[in-house]
Amino acid sequence: MTGCICCKEEIFLYKLIRNLFQFMKKKSVVVIGGGNGSSITIRALKDNKDVFDISAIISMTDSGGSSGRLRTELDALPPGDILRAVLSMSEFYDYENVLRPLFHRIRFEGVGKLDGHNLGNLFLTLSAEYSGDFILGVRALEQAVGAVGKVFPSTTDRADLAAELENGEKIFTEAAIDRPKYDRSIKIKKLSLTAPAKIYPEAAKAIEEADYVIFSAGSLYCSVIATVLPEGFSEVFVNSKAKLVFVAGNKYELDGETGPTRMCDCLWTLEEYLPKKIDKMIFNAHELTGKQKEYYAKKRWGVLDYNPELVRKTTVVGENFERETGGLDPEVLGKIFLRELV
Repeated sequence: MTGCICCKEEIFLYKLIRNLFQFMKKKSVVVIGGGNGSSITIRALKDNKDVFDISAIISMTDSGGSSGRLRTELDALPPGDILRAVLSMSEFYDYENVLRPLFHRIRFEGVGKLDGHNLGNLFLTLSAEYSGDFILGVRALEQAVGAVGKVFPSTTDRADLAAELENGEKIFTEAAIDRPKYDRSIKIKKLSLTAPAKIYPEAAKAIEEADYVIFSAGSLYCSVIATVLPEGFSEVFVNSKAKLVFVAGNKYELDGETGPTRMCDCLWTLEEYLPKKIDKMIFNAHELTGKQKEYYAKKRWGVLDYNPELVRKTTVVGENFERETGGLDPEVLGKIFLRELV
């Protein structure tokens, strides 16, 4: 009975806080990252759209799957990660059960060159092909799904990722770095771009005007760091008064990029590519249940070592925002944002 009362009190306070924020100026929040992590972060913020003014800046170096083929065959900008960010912004439609299956998950089969592509990627690519403007297609999709904010590419210049390993070897393209075929004990030393690229102007403006910049969960190198590699990001961060927040899940892919396996190293690695320190790190410090461990094993995920005692200059907020079935819970993360970012 006591637990029920506490639960009701928590819900009451949560609603009260949200109602009070309706009379305050919205906080401008910019999400930075790739497809999956940014999607979770955007949906968490969207639950409090009356409090947060949301925009997202997405990496443009995806070279695998449908996006990679469209880049190669049509010299298109990779649409996949931007697509997921836009769909996550929808105010009217269910992302998990409607938009993601319809536009992203369902792929064409048995139709020749369309095999493996999804509706969303083709929409953005063909819009750019016929209008000559990739952003025009992004804005059209935002309008179609009723997006609550805007999504920007980190750059519109063509470039690939290049990773220098600890042994001096260099690996090129996001696909090869994200699914390495080299010795997995060899860690990434430095990430860069293969060609000059400049920050997209509207992305720069969004950071300059932001109250918070959130680096989302996801692949540290291929999604998060990749986004801030174009020329101009460092200067914009220096000139912005925005607080920098890093949302870190508790996992890494056992078959993915050879990055850090400790929470503190994830933070310090990200900071190597930024001109200033992260102000706050929100970490999923949940201890997995037996069922969740089974899910992690099935997904081939490892668990990051949680060591906040090693972090000195960044506020570490250790919270439980794990779904019961495994993976990050946007709804719970949204409540954490409401408490920590306002």
